[in-house]
Amino acid sequence: MLDDFMTRAALAGIGVAVAAAPLGSFVVWRRMAYFGDATAHAAVLGVALSLALQVSVFAGAMAVALVMAVIVTLLAGRGYAMDTLLGVLAHSALAFGLVAVSFLSGIRIDLMAYLFGDILAVSRGDLAVIWGGALLVVGLIGWRWSALLTSTLSADLAYASGIDPKREQLVLTLALAITVAMAIKVVGVLLITAMLIIPAAAARPFASTPEQMALTAAGIGAASAVIGLQAALLLDTPAGPSIVCVAALVFLGSSVLSSLRT
Repeated sequence: MLDDFMTRAALAGIGVAVAAAPLGSFVVWRRMAYFGDATAHAAVLGVALSLALQVSVFAGAMAVALVMAVIVTLLAGRGYAMDTLLGVLAHSALAFGLVAVSFLSGIRIDLMAYLFGDILAVSRGDLAVIWGGALLVVGLIGWRWSALLTSTLSADLAYASGIDPKREQLVLTLALAITVAMAIKVVGVLLITAMLIIPAAAARPFASTPEQMALTAAGIGAASAVIGLQAALLLDTPAGPSIVCVAALVFLGSSVLSSLRT
């Protein structure tokens, strides 16, 4: 079954959706979209460093994404507005990454594949990394689910319950770094945040509990991956952007239905 490249691509897209759904829900609840962008853009620098050092792209991207996320967490509240800080770090990391890639002599690199994804080229090894990362993210968020929800609702309530909100922020940071690293092959660094936010935002109007929102977002993300792949095959369009376009259309439909219900 895994000999078929479309099957591998579909499984890769579903794997990213499974990881992105619960994490994306927290990104939406905490309004962390810019945070996700900064982490994703830093992954380009991680790709360049991993190729230069001849180590796993997944490991390099995750390490740099994690470092970026920790830097943002440490610099928050140090005199700069959060959106300004994230904007500076996100675009600086992307620029340094692109410049670093230009210095890689003797290494053939398809930059477009890392920026916008190359899901049709996913191998069995890539699939193992994607699903391994997805299960790790789901396990991590599931383990800390109650504490994460409490700290998201109120930092004071978290402290009163014996929960350290900063620790829970680090849990989300780690999960985000893993998701960014595993999703590079599927949708690329420029579209990762879209797959985190759009399915979760589309699921929000139809969910009455946090768990329902995460599960619905997973379903929307998985369906977007499969339908987007089929659309890309029929219309001869880029697969990664096609997946995001399908998710955006689902969000538009959910917004219209939500407004009609009210």
